[in-house]
Amino acid sequence: MQPTYDQTDPTSPAGSIPHWIDPVREADLVARRRTVHRTPETGWAEFIATARAAEFFTSLGFKVMVGREFIDPIYVRGRSDTEVSESERLAKAAGVSPVLLQRMGGLTGLCATFDTGRPGKTLAFRVELDALKMDEPADPDHIPYKEGFASERPGLMHACGHDGHQAVAFELGRFIVANRDRLTGRIRFIFQPGEEGSRGAYPIVQSGLLDDVDTLLCAHIATDLQAGTVVAAPEKFLCTTKIDLHFEGMQAHAGMQPQLGRNALLAAADAALILMALPRHSDGMTRVNVGTLHAGEGRNVIAAHADMEVEVRGENEAINRELAREAVTRAQGCAMAFGVKMSHKIMGEAVDFVPDDGIVQMITVCARRARYVREVRPSVPLNGSDDATLMIRRVQSQGGRAGYFLVGAGLEASHEHAAVDFDERYLVTLYDIFANLVIGLSGNW
Repeated sequence: MQPTYDQTDPTSPAGSIPHWIDPVREADLVARRRTVHRTPETGWAEFIATARAAEFFTSLGFKVMVGREFIDPIYVRGRSDTEVSESERLAKAAGVSPVLLQRMGGLTGLCATFDTGRPGKTLAFRVELDALKMDEPADPDHIPYKEGFASERPGLMHACGHDGHQAVAFELGRFIVANRDRLTGRIRFIFQPGEEGSRGAYPIVQSGLLDDVDTLLCAHIATDLQAGTVVAAPEKFLCTTKIDLHFEGMQAHAGMQPQLGRNALLAAADAALILMALPRHSDGMTRVNVGTLHAGEGRNVIAAHADMEVEVRGENEAINRELAREAVTRAQGCAMAFGVKMSHKIMGEAVDFVPDDGIVQMITVCARRARYVREVRPSVPLNGSDDATLMIRRVQSQGGRAGYFLVGAGLEASHEHAAVDFDERYLVTLYDIFANLVIGLSGNW
């Protein structure tokens, strides 16, 4: 789809400002979101999504880097070789350029930078690529199923709004190019793999992409917020650590020589109970969850292997760090009690952050100008985690500023699929806020 820049949507707040052009229509955002929704991919295996973004932003004149061109694999967490291999196969079958796949080198993610050629600051946007491991509901009341854009990948779907975020980023790219003569400095889109599980931000931080960023903007479509509500600075981002535990015991025949075995399954099961009994903390809220436990080799065999996925969360970094340390210590104790070995890997993490007041004020002003906004709230408790916080902390540590806001797009609570469906009209709300922030932060508003 080739963009045209000679017309402005008369309803657009950005396009109503003298000398600014807004070529984006609401229908463009919806159509692009639906295209993305059809091909969900899991974290660190988003080859189709990376290629789609690379081709689009290259066509707009952005400088594009993909995969290994900026991500060092030594910092990558939670990447499944099996999932990557299958997703690469599907990407080839879908017609993704072999040259692009070779450039990626088995790693997804994209950085697209537009240099205006005029002195100025660097503005960056974080965009998530991955989907969730869940089946798309085959139900006439589910919007993607009803409208014919449901997931083409069994066991995967965009259920967290990342498809909408990508659509907004694409159209924002068109807005930037349409107004290139009015902008200064550099504008960068960072398409992050593996946001689910807090896996993707850490290697991007280590890549150095953020070290010259003056302002980083992050946002999220929120299905649990009433449609038309914008939260300028949500609070209570929980710090989190995602931990994989591996228990290694010794096989033995359960009937003939049970005394020779060392039961990794029982050690892991004991650890699961002990971990869920971790004490809460007087300094703030905590969360602990044992998400998966896979163990054993057969009905009549003492289990020699067990693998467990665990997460802890704390209201601040100190609480979270203490929980993570205690979780590993307790798991190690359970392993010792059953005579097995235990090892662990950190698979993901996120922290908390303090938003910059100046950016929060800008978000508030821009949100009030956006279409379909009914209410702008200064804050609400998020009580969840997002590894964008690692990126925000990095920018702030280098003297930059950052902001994170929510755009409510929830459906009626009575809707059976309200947790995974969102009102697509509010893609234009997210787009309007970003477009107005581009104008405001360019110094030309």
